[in-house]
Amino acid sequence: VQLRAFGGGLAQAGGYLRLSCAASGRTFPRYVMGWFRQAPGQEREFVSAIRWSGGYTYYADSVKGRFTISRDNAKNTVYLQMNSLKPEDTGVYYCAARRGEVVVGTPESYAYWGQGTQLTVSS
Repeated sequence: VQLRAFGGGLAQAGGYLRLSCAASGRTFPRYVMGWFRQAPGQEREFVSAIRWSGGYTYYADSVKGRFTISRDNAKNTVYLQMNSLKPEDTGVYYCAARRGEVVVGTPESYAYWGQGTQLTVSS
């Protein structure tokens, strides 16, 4: 499966932005899509994930209540709506996929990765 993330850019604190991740190629009947981010000099961290079938969602505490993950089955696309942005949300955002239905937040559990899209939030 190939993943392509897009939609990043520059936003002001308190603003909003939506990221998209389109999946193509071979897909699986049961899989989980996730979003991770990495700030300069820091490790990649979990942001949110969604089980493709059923739509169960999972969020990191740092984004809960501000970010919303969703998916469009027909378009094989997952979205990350980001509201009330903060400067600490700045980083490269990656979408990832893993087979199965267990929703987890560890990067090592995801086998497929997109190329990343940069988000910069100014104060």
